[in-house]
Amino acid sequence: MGDPLFILAVAAMAAVVVALLLGLGSYGKGGETSRKYSNKLMRLRLLLQFVAVVLILAYVYLRTQGGQ
Repeated sequence: MGDPLFILAVAAMAAVVVALLLGLGSYGKGGETSRKYSNKLMRLRLLLQFVAVVLILAYVYLRTQGGQ
């Protein structure tokens, strides 16, 4: 569990959750705030999700290669 790639993947997943909650909060607030930030935050979430998935796949790939 002390693997740096694992810790990085968990941090990326946490960043996705934060971006999601900020985006939903902005959307729920409505008005000018929603118009200004909701779309940008959801795009950021998609980028962070991509990074998280790549890190998770890299972790799994490297762990399975080391196990053979």
